[in-house]
Amino acid sequence: MPLRSAAPLSRRLVLGAGLALAALPALAQDLPDLGGRTVVVAVENAYPPLQFLDASGQAVGWEYDAMAEIAERINIEVEYQTISWDAMIAAVSEGQFDMGMTGITIREDRAEVVDFSAPYMTSQMLMLVRGDEDRFTDAESFAANPDLLAAAQPGTTPFYVTIYDILDGDEANPRVVRFETFGAGLEALRTGDVDLALSDSAAAQAYVAASGGGLKIIGEPLGTEEFGFIFPKGSDLVEPINAAIESMRADGTLEALDQKWFVDYALGQ
Repeated sequence: MPLRSAAPLSRRLVLGAGLALAALPALAQDLPDLGGRTVVVAVENAYPPLQFLDASGQAVGWEYDAMAEIAERINIEVEYQTISWDAMIAAVSEGQFDMGMTGITIREDRAEVVDFSAPYMTSQMLMLVRGDEDRFTDAESFAANPDLLAAAQPGTTPFYVTIYDILDGDEANPRVVRFETFGAGLEALRTGDVDLALSDSAAAQAYVAASGGGLKIIGEPLGTEEFGFIFPKGSDLVEPINAAIESMRADGTLEALDQKWFVDYALGQ
């Protein structure tokens, strides 16, 4: 496989919505060159700030910026196709897409049907409630009140954490109100139809910052998770993309993306 220098970081980076980041040092190592190969990536566009549609309808986010940088480093052309979360893992497993991305937690059960990249982000599961919530303050006091409801998107890590780490382990528990998207569940929280929604810290801090006091985080983190891109089993893309991720970690690009999307960016702009 031809090798490609990590030289893009020897210049000034301009990522995503036009935020210029300070020049970062180039790596000494070389990266694979995939010769302009087209890579079809499945996305959901419903998981800010990782991937979502901004106020103008443009698909943006941490993962889009990361993939743009990966594409430059290993010389690929990226084509995005939208699919629902509940169909994404199966579709990638069946080879309908070359990759999938939407803040996917690396888990053993999923790794049985898809290959994961190296982790590109580590996050913690947090409890989101309305800003004026005073009936409970942590997972234990939520579980103790049978009148309280939690929003969850089936098949996601927040769904399983709600069921198994907060409640009784019964996936049919009526206190868990199911929504097709995380955004729908969050809206139900805002309007008072449910009382709790779990989110990884990558997104939770952004939602709270954008809520104008309408949302807050309570209690202690409910575990730590790592995110990775997914591929059909045996994909030859895993190794070169892992090489790009590790080069981005080493030269500070991942940290710069965290600053842009979790600190500087305001949802809704």
